[in-house]
Amino acid sequence: MNMNRRQLSTALLVAGVAGPMPFVPAAAQGSAPVEGKDFTKVDTPQPTNAPAGKVEVLEFFSYACPHCSAFEPTLEAWEKQVPPEVAFRRVPVPFLMNADNFMHAYYALETIGAVKDAQLKIFRAIHIERQRLDTGENIAAFLGKNGVDAAKFLAAFKSFSVATSVTRAKKIVADYKVDSVPMFVVAGRWMTSPSTAGSQERSLAVVDQLVQKARSAK
Repeated sequence: MNMNRRQLSTALLVAGVAGPMPFVPAAAQGSAPVEGKDFTKVDTPQPTNAPAGKVEVLEFFSYACPHCSAFEPTLEAWEKQVPPEVAFRRVPVPFLMNADNFMHAYYALETIGAVKDAQLKIFRAIHIERQRLDTGENIAAFLGKNGVDAAKFLAAFKSFSVATSVTRAKKIVADYKVDSVPMFVVAGRWMTSPSTAGSQERSLAVVDQLVQKARSAK
């Protein structure tokens, strides 16, 4: 499922972080993806920020989204096995609860190299433990108890570079007209999601196949 701008607090009460699920390779996920069923074309294809020879894959997400929370273990398993030609990055969105603080938090974690250590923990704190991570200070305090340098995080959270990253992310979300999460964009040209493709695993298989489509087109 996906979460859009209208689905806020009620959904937060019914979803949480699922246990890790094994990722099933694309070859095991059935037929080639079908436009209009498994993915859609981006209305206005966008330039990507991937290094030469790589295909950019963006995941749009929010820490406030329970579907993103439930998806994270499967996504992390997929991320560990992506081929070197994939340039994967997450983009936090400027909608859903506490969006500005959560966007700053993600880019602060990225700045100090702590995304992999903290991503699941933050989702779990919000959706399972019901912790109030509603300010930079609250998030820093939580992270400090969970293996992340709280002072470094908070300094990054308040930095100009993180504010710049947040502004850039807002433009990317607007350019792609993203209004629900989780959502993937491949090569600036195609969009898919668990809701579109039918399941978490199928959406990632579609991403893999679209990556190959992009590589073949080069």
